[in-house]
Amino acid sequence: MQLPKFVLADNSDFPDDIFVIHLDFPRFIINLKDDEVEFLEDLEGEDETELEAEMEHLITIAGEFYDKEIKLYEE
Repeated sequence: MQLPKFVLADNSDFPDDIFVIHLDFPRFIINLKDDEVEFLEDLEGEDETELEAEMEHLITIAGEFYDKEIKLYEE
């Protein structure tokens, strides 16, 4: 099975939060309400500088993914 790079998630326990889940490495969940990130795997041993730059890029892409998906739902 081929998985998408990002998926949207919400939960009735967190009615004001919208989550984007990144399914490629590094796997993480970002809460778009406050940009809090939770990693789903151990990243010890990774180049911290490289990872930080990649995360900035991925967070931007996650926001763009959300905007695109919401626009499609509204149409």
